[in-house]
Amino acid sequence: MPYKTLTAADRAAELARSFGDFWDPANPLGSSALLTADEQGVLSADGEALLDRFGLAAEYVPAELGGRLTHLDGLVRVMREVFRRDVGLGLGHGITSFMAAVNVWTAGSAAQQRHLADLLLDGGRASVAYHELAHGNDFLRNEFAARPAAGGYLLEGVKQVINNADRAGAWVLFARTGDGPGSRSHSVLLAGPDDVPADRVQRLARYRTAGVRGCRLTGLAFHGCPLPASALVGAEGRGGEVALRSFQVTRSALPGMAIGTVETCLRSVLRFALDRRLYRRRVFELPHAAGVLTAAFADLLLCDSLSLAAARTVQLRPAQASVTAAAVKYLVPRLLSRTVRDLSVVLGARFYLREGEHAVFGKHLRDLPVLSLGHAGPTACLATLIPQLRRLATAPQLEPLDALFTPADATAPPPGIPFDRLTLSATGDPLTAALTPEGSPASVRPLLTDLAADLSAVRDRARTLPPADRTPLASPEAFALAARYAELLGAAAATGVARSARSGFLSEPPWLGAALHRTACRLGLRAGPVPDRWARPLRHELLSRHEELRTFDLYDSAL
Repeated sequence: MPYKTLTAADRAAELARSFGDFWDPANPLGSSALLTADEQGVLSADGEALLDRFGLAAEYVPAELGGRLTHLDGLVRVMREVFRRDVGLGLGHGITSFMAAVNVWTAGSAAQQRHLADLLLDGGRASVAYHELAHGNDFLRNEFAARPAAGGYLLEGVKQVINNADRAGAWVLFARTGDGPGSRSHSVLLAGPDDVPADRVQRLARYRTAGVRGCRLTGLAFHGCPLPASALVGAEGRGGEVALRSFQVTRSALPGMAIGTVETCLRSVLRFALDRRLYRRRVFELPHAAGVLTAAFADLLLCDSLSLAAARTVQLRPAQASVTAAAVKYLVPRLLSRTVRDLSVVLGARFYLREGEHAVFGKHLRDLPVLSLGHAGPTACLATLIPQLRRLATAPQLEPLDALFTPADATAPPPGIPFDRLTLSATGDPLTAALTPEGSPASVRPLLTDLAADLSAVRDRARTLPPADRTPLASPEAFALAARYAELLGAAAATGVARSARSGFLSEPPWLGAALHRTACRLGLRAGPVPDRWARPLRHELLSRHEELRTFDLYDSAL
Protein backbone atom coordinates (compact mmCIF):
# COMPACT_ATOMS: atom_id res chain seq x y z
CA MET A 1 0.00 0.00 0.00
CA PRO A 2 1.39 3.49 -0.87
CA TYR A 3 1.27 4.78 2.71
CA LYS A 4 3.01 8.00 1.74
CA THR A 5 -0.06 9.12 -0.21
CA LEU A 6 -2.36 8.61 2.79
CA THR A 7 -3.08 11.19 5.46
CA ALA A 8 -1.80 10.56 8.98
CA ALA A 9 -5.37 9.76 10.02
CA ASP A 10 -5.64 7.09 7.32
CA ARG A 11 -2.23 5.64 8.18
CA ALA A 12 -3.21 5.45 11.85
CA ALA A 13 -6.45 3.70 10.90
CA GLU A 14 -4.59 1.22 8.70
CA LEU A 15 -2.15 0.46 11.50
CA ALA A 16 -5.03 -0.06 13.93
CA ARG A 17 -6.67 -2.52 11.51
CA SER A 18 -3.40 -4.37 11.09
CA PHE A 19 -2.98 -4.82 14.83
CA GLY A 20 -6.46 -6.32 15.07
CA ASP A 21 -8.58 -6.84 18.17
CA PHE A 22 -6.43 -6.04 21.19
CA TRP A 23 -8.65 -8.04 23.53
CA ASP A 24 -8.80 -11.21 21.41
CA PRO A 25 -6.69 -13.87 23.22
CA ALA A 26 -6.06 -15.62 19.89
CA ASN A 27 -4.67 -12.49 18.21
CA PRO A 28 -0.85 -12.78 17.90
CA LEU A 29 -0.78 -8.98 18.26
CA GLY A 30 -3.34 -8.84 21.08
CA SER A 31 -2.82 -8.12 24.75
CA SER A 32 -2.15 -11.75 25.71
CA ALA A 33 0.65 -12.18 23.19
CA LEU A 34 2.20 -8.79 24.02
CA LEU A 35 2.12 -9.62 27.73
CA THR A 36 3.81 -12.95 27.07
CA ALA A 37 6.63 -11.23 25.18
CA ASP A 38 7.01 -8.70 27.99
CA GLU A 39 7.25 -11.48 30.59
CA GLN A 40 10.00 -13.05 28.48
CA GLY A 41 11.87 -9.72 28.31
CA VAL A 42 11.62 -9.44 24.53
CA LEU A 43 9.69 -7.34 22.06
CA SER A 44 6.89 -9.05 20.19
CA ALA A 45 8.40 -10.57 17.03
CA ASP A 46 5.01 -10.36 15.32
CA GLY A 47 4.70 -6.73 16.39
CA GLU A 48 8.12 -5.80 15.03
CA ALA A 49 7.39 -7.63 11.79
CA LEU A 50 4.13 -5.71 11.39
CA LEU A 51 5.85 -2.37 11.99
CA ASP A 52 8.59 -3.29 9.53
CA ARG A 53 5.98 -4.09 6.87
CA PHE A 54 4.24 -0.81 7.64
CA GLY A 55 7.57 0.97 7.26
CA LEU A 56 7.18 2.77 10.58
CA ALA A 57 10.64 4.34 10.35
CA ALA A 58 9.43 6.36 7.36
CA GLU A 59 7.21 8.27 9.81
CA TYR A 60 10.39 9.74 11.37
CA VAL A 61 11.92 10.93 8.08
CA PRO A 62 10.95 14.34 6.61
CA ALA A 63 9.01 14.15 3.35
CA GLU A 64 11.73 16.07 1.52
CA LEU A 65 14.10 13.21 2.35
CA GLY A 66 11.68 10.56 1.14
CA GLY A 67 9.76 9.87 4.35
CA ARG A 68 6.25 10.63 5.60
CA LEU A 69 6.98 13.26 8.25
CA THR A 70 5.14 16.45 7.36
CA HIS A 71 3.20 17.23 10.57
CA LEU A 72 4.32 16.49 14.12
CA ASP A 73 0.77 15.86 15.29
CA GLY A 74 0.42 13.37 12.43
CA LEU A 75 3.41 11.41 13.76
CA VAL A 76 1.86 11.47 17.24
CA ARG A 77 -1.41 10.14 15.87
CA VAL A 78 0.26 7.22 14.09
CA MET A 79 2.52 6.35 17.02
CA ARG A 80 -0.40 6.48 19.44
CA GLU A 81 -1.71 3.31 17.79
CA VAL A 82 1.51 1.54 18.78
CA PHE A 83 1.69 2.96 22.30
CA ARG A 84 -1.97 2.12 22.84
CA ARG A 85 -0.91 -1.52 22.68
CA ASP A 86 2.67 -1.69 23.97
CA VAL A 87 4.97 1.06 25.23
CA GLY A 88 7.93 -1.27 24.86
CA LEU A 89 7.15 -1.87 21.20
CA GLY A 90 6.74 1.87 20.59
CA LEU A 91 10.08 2.69 22.21
CA GLY A 92 11.97 -0.45 21.34
CA HIS A 93 11.05 -0.71 17.69
CA GLY A 94 11.62 2.83 16.83
CA ILE A 95 10.64 6.11 18.48
CA THR A 96 14.19 6.16 19.88
CA SER A 97 15.26 6.46 16.23
CA PHE A 98 13.18 9.62 15.95
CA MET A 99 14.70 11.05 19.12
CA ALA A 100 18.14 10.50 17.62
CA ALA A 101 17.26 11.67 14.12
CA VAL A 102 15.78 15.01 15.19
CA ASN A 103 19.29 16.19 16.08
CA VAL A 104 20.40 15.47 12.51
CA TRP A 105 17.28 17.03 10.94
CA THR A 106 17.92 20.10 13.13
CA ALA A 107 21.64 20.70 12.55
CA GLY A 108 23.13 17.99 10.36
CA SER A 109 24.74 18.48 6.98
CA ALA A 110 22.96 17.46 3.79
CA ALA A 111 25.17 14.39 3.58
CA GLN A 112 24.42 13.37 7.18
CA GLN A 113 20.69 13.84 6.67
CA ARG A 114 20.76 11.80 3.47
CA HIS A 115 22.76 9.02 5.15
CA LEU A 116 20.45 8.78 8.16
CA ALA A 117 17.30 9.02 6.05
CA ASP A 118 18.49 6.16 3.84
CA LEU A 119 19.33 4.07 6.91
CA LEU A 120 15.87 4.56 8.44
CA LEU A 121 13.97 4.12 5.19
CA ASP A 122 15.82 0.85 4.68
CA GLY A 123 14.50 -0.40 8.04
CA GLY A 124 17.55 0.48 10.14
CA ARG A 125 17.59 2.04 13.60
CA ALA A 126 19.33 4.90 15.31
CA SER A 127 20.14 5.40 19.00
CA VAL A 128 20.76 8.58 20.95
CA ALA A 129 23.18 8.91 23.87
CA TYR A 130 22.64 12.14 25.80
CA HIS A 131 23.00 11.21 29.43
CA GLU A 132 25.34 9.47 31.80
CA LEU A 133 24.12 7.82 34.98
CA ALA A 134 26.45 9.90 37.15
CA HIS A 135 24.91 13.18 35.97
CA GLY A 136 21.28 12.42 35.02
CA ASN A 137 19.55 15.29 33.23
CA ASP A 138 22.50 17.62 33.83
CA PHE A 139 24.09 16.54 30.58
CA LEU A 140 26.32 19.62 30.43
CA ARG A 141 28.41 17.95 33.14
CA ASN A 142 28.93 14.82 31.05
CA GLU A 143 32.41 13.33 31.01
CA PHE A 144 32.21 11.33 27.78
CA ALA A 145 34.73 13.07 25.55
CA ALA A 146 35.61 13.54 21.90
CA ARG A 147 39.18 14.83 21.95
CA PRO A 148 40.69 16.54 18.89
CA ALA A 149 42.98 14.26 16.89
CA ALA A 150 44.45 14.17 13.41
CA GLY A 151 41.57 14.32 10.94
CA GLY A 152 38.86 14.24 13.60
CA TYR A 153 38.33 13.03 17.16
CA LEU A 154 39.16 10.26 19.62
CA LEU A 155 36.17 9.05 21.63
CA GLU A 156 36.83 8.18 25.26
CA GLY A 157 34.31 7.21 27.93
CA VAL A 158 31.03 5.42 28.58
CA LYS A 159 27.40 6.06 27.73
CA GLN A 160 24.88 3.99 29.67
CA VAL A 161 21.23 2.99 29.30
CA ILE A 162 20.94 3.49 25.54
CA ASN A 163 17.95 1.96 23.84
CA ASN A 164 18.89 -0.26 20.87
CA ALA A 165 22.59 0.61 21.02
CA ASP A 166 23.43 -3.00 20.21
CA ARG A 167 21.32 -3.13 17.06
CA ALA A 168 21.44 0.44 15.77
CA GLY A 169 23.09 1.37 12.51
CA ALA A 170 23.74 4.93 13.74
CA TRP A 171 24.53 6.51 17.11
CA VAL A 172 23.95 10.17 17.94
CA LEU A 173 26.47 10.93 20.68
CA PHE A 174 26.50 13.98 22.96
CA ALA A 175 30.18 14.46 23.82
CA ARG A 176 32.48 16.89 25.59
CA THR A 177 34.80 18.57 23.05
CA GLY A 178 36.23 21.18 25.41
CA ASP A 179 37.34 21.38 29.03
CA GLY A 180 35.52 24.53 30.07
CA PRO A 181 32.16 24.71 31.86
CA GLY A 182 28.90 25.41 30.04
CA SER A 183 27.24 24.33 26.84
CA ARG A 184 29.98 25.53 24.46
CA SER A 185 32.20 22.65 25.56
CA HIS A 186 29.88 20.00 24.11
CA SER A 187 29.10 18.80 20.61
CA VAL A 188 26.92 16.26 18.83
CA LEU A 189 28.47 13.51 16.73
CA LEU A 190 26.94 11.00 14.31
CA ALA A 191 28.65 7.64 14.11
CA GLY A 192 27.82 3.99 13.66
CA PRO A 193 29.31 0.53 14.11
CA ASP A 194 30.66 0.62 10.54
CA ASP A 195 32.49 3.90 11.20
CA VAL A 196 34.66 2.80 14.12
CA PRO A 197 37.24 0.05 14.74
CA ALA A 198 35.55 -2.90 16.39
CA ASP A 199 38.30 -3.22 19.01
CA ARG A 200 37.81 0.40 20.19
CA VAL A 201 34.13 0.14 21.18
CA GLN A 202 32.54 -2.23 23.65
CA ARG A 203 28.83 -2.94 23.94
CA LEU A 204 27.88 -3.15 27.59
CA ALA A 205 25.63 -5.75 29.19
CA ARG A 206 21.90 -5.23 29.00
CA TYR A 207 20.15 -3.40 31.83
CA ARG A 208 17.09 -5.08 33.29
CA THR A 209 14.21 -2.76 34.07
CA ALA A 210 10.90 -2.85 35.95
CA GLY A 211 9.02 -1.47 32.95
CA VAL A 212 9.41 -1.83 29.17
CA ARG A 213 11.07 -5.17 29.79
CA GLY A 214 11.33 -5.92 26.09
CA CYS A 215 13.44 -2.84 25.32
CA ARG A 216 17.13 -3.51 24.77
CA LEU A 217 18.78 -0.98 27.10
CA THR A 218 22.52 -1.39 26.92
CA GLY A 219 25.50 0.95 26.74
CA LEU A 220 28.65 1.79 24.83
CA ALA A 221 32.22 2.16 26.06
CA PHE A 222 34.78 3.80 23.76
CA HIS A 223 38.54 3.46 24.25
CA GLY A 224 40.59 5.88 22.14
CA CYS A 225 38.16 5.35 19.28
CA PRO A 226 38.93 7.45 16.17
CA LEU A 227 36.13 9.26 14.39
CA PRO A 228 36.46 11.53 11.33
CA ALA A 229 35.71 15.24 11.52
CA SER A 230 32.76 14.65 9.18
CA ALA A 231 30.93 13.01 12.12
CA LEU A 232 30.37 16.42 13.75
CA VAL A 233 26.69 17.47 13.63
CA GLY A 234 26.49 21.24 13.30
CA ALA A 235 29.29 23.38 14.69
CA GLU A 236 31.73 22.29 17.37
CA GLY A 237 30.68 23.54 20.79
CA ARG A 238 27.03 23.87 19.81
CA GLY A 239 25.89 20.54 21.23
CA GLY A 240 23.82 22.08 24.00
CA GLU A 241 21.97 24.28 21.52
CA VAL A 242 21.33 21.40 19.13
CA ALA A 243 20.03 19.22 21.97
CA LEU A 244 17.73 21.90 23.40
CA ARG A 245 16.24 22.68 19.99
CA SER A 246 15.75 18.98 19.33
CA PHE A 247 14.10 18.54 22.73
CA GLN A 248 11.39 20.98 21.66
CA VAL A 249 10.31 18.51 19.00
CA THR A 250 10.57 15.32 21.03
CA ARG A 251 9.09 16.82 24.21
CA SER A 252 6.15 18.03 22.16
CA ALA A 253 5.56 14.60 20.64
CA LEU A 254 6.13 11.90 23.26
CA PRO A 255 3.41 12.91 25.77
CA GLY A 256 0.78 12.73 23.02
CA MET A 257 1.86 9.19 22.20
CA ALA A 258 1.50 8.21 25.87
CA ILE A 259 -2.17 9.18 25.73
CA GLY A 260 -2.76 5.96 23.80
CA THR A 261 -1.29 4.00 26.70
CA VAL A 262 -3.61 5.63 29.23
CA GLU A 263 -6.58 5.15 26.89
CA THR A 264 -6.01 1.42 27.13
CA CYS A 265 -5.81 1.65 30.93
CA LEU A 266 -9.11 3.54 31.00
CA ARG A 267 -10.74 1.01 28.68
CA SER A 268 -9.46 -1.90 30.77
CA VAL A 269 -10.93 -0.45 33.97
CA LEU A 270 -14.16 0.46 32.20
CA ARG A 271 -14.53 -3.12 30.98
CA PHE A 272 -14.07 -4.29 34.56
CA ALA A 273 -16.50 -1.69 35.94
CA LEU A 274 -19.20 -2.76 33.48
CA ASP A 275 -18.79 -6.48 34.16
CA ARG A 276 -18.22 -6.53 37.91
CA ARG A 277 -21.18 -6.19 40.30
CA LEU A 278 -21.07 -4.99 43.91
CA TYR A 279 -23.99 -4.20 46.18
CA ARG A 280 -26.35 -5.42 43.44
CA ARG A 281 -25.07 -2.76 41.06
CA ARG A 282 -22.41 -2.60 38.41
CA VAL A 283 -19.20 -0.99 39.62
CA PHE A 284 -19.70 1.57 36.84
CA GLU A 285 -22.83 2.77 38.66
CA LEU A 286 -21.15 3.28 42.03
CA PRO A 287 -20.54 6.98 42.70
CA HIS A 288 -16.83 6.74 43.46
CA ALA A 289 -16.00 4.54 40.46
CA ALA A 290 -18.16 6.66 38.16
CA GLY A 291 -16.40 9.79 39.39
CA VAL A 292 -12.93 8.32 38.80
CA LEU A 293 -13.82 7.21 35.27
CA THR A 294 -15.38 10.58 34.45
CA ALA A 295 -12.38 12.48 35.79
CA ALA A 296 -10.00 10.23 33.83
CA PHE A 297 -11.89 10.93 30.60
CA ALA A 298 -11.87 14.69 31.24
CA ASP A 299 -8.16 14.77 32.08
CA LEU A 300 -7.30 12.66 29.05
CA LEU A 301 -9.10 15.11 26.75
CA LEU A 302 -7.31 18.07 28.33
CA CYS A 303 -3.96 16.27 27.96
CA ASP A 304 -4.71 15.58 24.32
CA SER A 305 -5.63 19.23 23.78
CA LEU A 306 -2.30 20.43 25.15
CA SER A 307 -0.44 17.72 23.22
CA LEU A 308 -2.11 18.78 19.98
CA ALA A 309 -1.43 22.47 20.64
CA ALA A 310 2.23 21.80 21.48
CA ALA A 311 2.77 19.76 18.31
CA ARG A 312 1.05 22.40 16.19
CA THR A 313 3.11 25.15 17.84
CA VAL A 314 6.31 23.45 16.65
CA GLN A 315 4.84 23.55 13.17
CA LEU A 316 3.17 26.95 13.04
CA ARG A 317 4.91 29.08 15.69
CA PRO A 318 8.34 27.50 16.19
CA ALA A 319 9.73 30.61 17.90
CA GLN A 320 7.36 29.90 20.81
CA ALA A 321 7.82 26.12 20.95
CA SER A 322 10.24 26.17 23.89
CA VAL A 323 7.35 27.16 26.17
CA THR A 324 4.73 24.70 24.99
CA ALA A 325 7.25 21.84 24.71
CA ALA A 326 8.33 22.25 28.34
CA ALA A 327 4.74 22.67 29.55
CA VAL A 328 3.38 19.59 27.77
CA LYS A 329 6.33 17.41 28.85
CA TYR A 330 5.78 18.51 32.45
CA LEU A 331 2.00 18.49 32.73
CA VAL A 332 0.77 15.65 30.53
CA PRO A 333 2.92 12.82 31.98
CA ARG A 334 2.08 14.09 35.46
CA LEU A 335 -1.68 14.04 34.84
CA LEU A 336 -1.56 10.73 32.99
CA SER A 337 0.37 9.08 35.81
CA ARG A 338 -2.12 10.39 38.35
CA THR A 339 -4.99 9.16 36.18
CA VAL A 340 -3.57 5.63 36.06
CA ARG A 341 -3.04 5.62 39.84
CA ASP A 342 -6.65 6.69 40.41
CA LEU A 343 -7.93 4.06 37.99
CA SER A 344 -5.94 1.38 39.80
CA VAL A 345 -8.09 2.00 42.89
CA VAL A 346 -11.21 1.04 40.91
CA LEU A 347 -9.54 -2.05 39.48
CA GLY A 348 -8.32 -3.06 42.93
CA ALA A 349 -5.99 -5.99 43.45
CA ARG A 350 -6.43 -7.12 39.85
CA PHE A 351 -3.91 -4.56 38.64
CA TYR A 352 -1.20 -6.56 40.42
CA LEU A 353 -1.93 -9.65 38.34
CA ARG A 354 0.57 -10.61 35.65
CA GLU A 355 -1.90 -12.69 33.65
CA GLY A 356 -5.53 -12.47 32.61
CA GLU A 357 -7.59 -9.78 30.91
CA HIS A 358 -6.56 -6.94 33.20
CA ALA A 359 -2.84 -7.72 33.38
CA VAL A 360 -2.28 -5.19 30.61
CA PHE A 361 -3.20 -2.45 33.09
CA GLY A 362 -0.32 -3.43 35.37
CA LYS A 363 2.05 -3.60 32.40
CA HIS A 364 1.10 -0.11 31.26
CA LEU A 365 1.39 1.16 34.83
CA ARG A 366 4.96 -0.14 34.94
CA ASP A 367 5.82 1.14 31.46
CA LEU A 368 4.34 4.63 31.65
CA PRO A 369 7.02 6.20 33.91
CA VAL A 370 9.63 5.53 31.22
CA LEU A 371 7.73 7.86 28.89
CA SER A 372 7.23 10.34 31.72
CA LEU A 373 10.99 10.65 32.30
CA GLY A 374 12.43 9.97 28.87
CA HIS A 375 15.30 12.39 28.30
CA ALA A 376 13.85 15.06 30.61
CA GLY A 377 11.93 14.67 33.85
CA PRO A 378 9.40 17.16 35.20
CA THR A 379 11.94 19.22 37.11
CA ALA A 380 14.08 19.68 34.00
CA CYS A 381 11.02 20.85 32.06
CA LEU A 382 10.07 23.39 34.73
CA ALA A 383 13.69 24.56 34.74
CA THR A 384 13.25 25.34 31.04
CA LEU A 385 10.13 27.42 31.77
CA ILE A 386 11.43 29.40 34.74
CA PRO A 387 13.95 31.64 32.89
CA GLN A 388 11.22 32.57 30.40
CA LEU A 389 8.41 33.46 32.82
CA ARG A 390 9.27 37.14 33.18
CA ARG A 391 9.62 37.61 29.44
CA LEU A 392 6.31 35.84 28.82
CA ALA A 393 4.63 38.05 31.42
CA THR A 394 5.86 41.29 29.85
CA ALA A 395 5.64 40.42 26.13
CA PRO A 396 2.56 41.49 24.17
CA GLN A 397 -0.07 38.77 23.98
CA LEU A 398 0.06 36.99 20.64
CA GLU A 399 -3.06 36.84 18.54
CA PRO A 400 -4.99 33.56 18.91
CA LEU A 401 -4.55 31.07 16.09
CA ASP A 402 -7.29 28.48 15.60
CA ALA A 403 -4.94 26.22 13.63
CA LEU A 404 -3.00 25.52 16.84
CA PHE A 405 -6.04 23.63 18.12
CA THR A 406 -6.94 21.80 14.90
CA PRO A 407 -5.28 18.62 13.58
CA ALA A 408 -3.10 19.14 10.55
CA ASP A 409 -5.19 16.81 8.36
CA ALA A 410 -8.06 19.25 8.67
CA THR A 411 -6.03 22.32 7.65
CA ALA A 412 -3.87 23.46 4.78
CA PRO A 413 -0.58 21.55 5.10
CA PRO A 414 2.51 23.62 5.87
CA PRO A 415 5.77 22.69 4.12
CA GLY A 416 7.18 20.29 6.73
CA ILE A 417 8.53 20.84 10.23
CA PRO A 418 10.67 24.02 10.43
CA PHE A 419 13.59 22.57 12.40
CA ASP A 420 15.77 25.55 11.46
CA ARG A 421 13.35 28.07 13.00
CA LEU A 422 13.27 26.60 16.51
CA THR A 423 14.75 28.99 19.08
CA LEU A 424 16.05 28.50 22.62
CA SER A 425 13.78 31.15 24.18
CA ALA A 426 10.22 32.02 23.26
CA THR A 427 9.31 35.51 22.18
CA GLY A 428 5.74 35.16 23.44
CA ASP A 429 2.98 32.86 24.59
CA PRO A 430 1.04 31.16 21.78
CA LEU A 431 -1.82 29.62 23.81
CA THR A 432 -3.13 31.74 26.69
CA ALA A 433 -5.01 34.15 24.43
CA ALA A 434 -7.62 31.37 24.33
CA LEU A 435 -8.08 31.50 28.12
CA THR A 436 -10.92 34.01 28.16
CA PRO A 437 -14.65 33.71 28.87
CA GLU A 438 -15.52 35.58 25.68
CA GLY A 439 -17.16 33.36 23.09
CA SER A 440 -17.59 30.42 25.46
CA PRO A 441 -20.84 28.76 26.61
CA ALA A 442 -22.44 30.46 29.60
CA SER A 443 -21.99 27.40 31.83
CA VAL A 444 -18.17 27.52 31.64
CA ARG A 445 -17.70 31.29 31.76
CA PRO A 446 -17.34 31.51 35.56
CA LEU A 447 -14.56 28.94 35.43
CA LEU A 448 -12.81 30.73 32.59
CA THR A 449 -13.15 34.06 34.40
CA ASP A 450 -11.43 32.63 37.48
CA LEU A 451 -8.73 30.89 35.47
CA ALA A 452 -8.04 34.06 33.46
CA ALA A 453 -7.73 35.99 36.73
CA ASP A 454 -5.32 33.37 38.04
CA LEU A 455 -3.25 33.72 34.87
CA SER A 456 -3.09 37.45 35.43
CA ALA A 457 -1.90 36.88 38.99
CA VAL A 458 0.77 34.45 37.79
CA ARG A 459 2.01 37.04 35.30
CA ASP A 460 2.10 39.73 38.00
CA ARG A 461 4.20 37.46 40.18
CA ALA A 462 6.48 36.55 37.26
CA ARG A 463 7.22 40.21 36.57
CA THR A 464 8.65 40.62 40.08
CA LEU A 465 10.77 37.47 40.17
CA PRO A 466 14.25 38.36 41.48
CA PRO A 467 17.22 37.47 39.25
CA ALA A 468 18.04 34.38 41.31
CA ASP A 469 14.55 33.01 40.58
CA ARG A 470 15.01 33.29 36.82
CA THR A 471 17.50 30.44 36.58
CA PRO A 472 17.30 26.65 36.90
CA LEU A 473 18.64 27.15 40.46
CA ALA A 474 15.48 29.05 41.41
CA SER A 475 13.56 28.70 44.66
CA PRO A 476 10.74 26.18 45.17
CA GLU A 477 8.29 29.07 44.86
CA ALA A 478 9.51 29.80 41.32
CA PHE A 479 9.14 26.14 40.37
CA ALA A 480 5.60 26.20 41.77
CA LEU A 481 4.86 29.29 39.68
CA ALA A 482 6.10 27.55 36.53
CA ALA A 483 3.98 24.50 37.35
CA ARG A 484 0.92 26.72 37.78
CA TYR A 485 1.63 28.36 34.44
CA ALA A 486 1.78 24.93 32.77
CA GLU A 487 -1.63 24.06 34.28
CA LEU A 488 -3.09 27.26 32.83
CA LEU A 489 -1.61 26.46 29.42
CA GLY A 490 -3.45 23.12 29.56
CA ALA A 491 -6.72 24.90 30.35
CA ALA A 492 -6.08 27.34 27.49
CA ALA A 493 -5.46 24.49 25.06
CA ALA A 494 -8.70 22.73 26.02
CA THR A 495 -10.60 26.00 25.60
CA GLY A 496 -9.01 26.56 22.21
CA VAL A 497 -9.93 23.06 21.03
CA ALA A 498 -13.55 23.54 22.16
CA ARG A 499 -13.83 26.90 20.38
CA SER A 500 -12.24 25.58 17.20
CA ALA A 501 -14.65 22.62 17.02
CA ARG A 502 -17.64 23.69 14.95
CA SER A 503 -19.91 20.78 15.80
CA GLY A 504 -20.13 17.51 17.67
CA PHE A 505 -19.08 16.50 21.15
CA LEU A 506 -15.96 18.69 21.31
CA SER A 507 -18.02 21.83 20.63
CA GLU A 508 -20.35 21.12 23.57
CA PRO A 509 -19.80 22.34 27.16
CA PRO A 510 -19.64 19.09 29.23
CA TRP A 511 -16.09 17.96 28.45
CA LEU A 512 -14.66 21.47 28.61
CA GLY A 513 -16.49 22.25 31.84
CA ALA A 514 -15.24 19.03 33.39
CA ALA A 515 -11.65 19.57 32.22
CA LEU A 516 -11.58 23.18 33.44
CA HIS A 517 -13.17 22.21 36.76
CA ARG A 518 -10.45 19.60 37.26
CA THR A 519 -7.78 22.22 36.50
CA ALA A 520 -9.40 24.69 38.90
CA CYS A 521 -9.39 22.03 41.63
CA ARG A 522 -5.68 21.37 41.14
CA LEU A 523 -5.06 25.12 41.40
CA GLY A 524 -7.18 25.49 44.54
CA LEU A 525 -9.87 27.57 42.79
CA ARG A 526 -12.58 24.90 43.08
CA ALA A 527 -13.20 21.80 45.17
CA GLY A 528 -15.19 18.62 44.86
CA PRO A 529 -16.06 16.25 42.02
CA VAL A 530 -17.07 17.31 38.54
CA PRO A 531 -20.60 18.80 38.74
CA ASP A 532 -23.30 16.41 37.59
CA ARG A 533 -24.44 18.69 34.74
CA TRP A 534 -21.11 17.92 33.07
CA ALA A 535 -20.31 14.52 34.57
CA ARG A 536 -23.51 12.79 33.43
CA PRO A 537 -23.18 13.58 29.68
CA LEU A 538 -19.44 12.89 29.87
CA ARG A 539 -20.08 9.40 31.25
CA HIS A 540 -22.66 8.83 28.53
CA GLU A 541 -20.08 9.78 25.88
CA LEU A 542 -17.47 7.53 27.47
CA LEU A 543 -19.85 4.58 27.49
CA SER A 544 -20.96 5.22 23.90
CA ARG A 545 -17.40 5.31 22.63
CA HIS A 546 -16.59 2.12 24.50
CA GLU A 547 -19.59 0.24 23.13
CA GLU A 548 -18.97 1.49 19.58
CA LEU A 549 -15.21 0.74 19.73
CA ARG A 550 -14.12 4.36 19.30
CA THR A 551 -11.10 6.02 20.84
CA PHE A 552 -11.36 8.20 23.94
CA ASP A 553 -9.10 10.94 22.58
CA LEU A 554 -9.91 14.08 20.58
CA TYR A 555 -10.07 12.13 17.34
CA ASP A 556 -12.93 9.79 18.37
CA SER A 557 -11.80 7.34 15.69
CA ALA A 558 -12.64 3.68 15.16
CA LEU A 559 -10.48 1.11 16.90
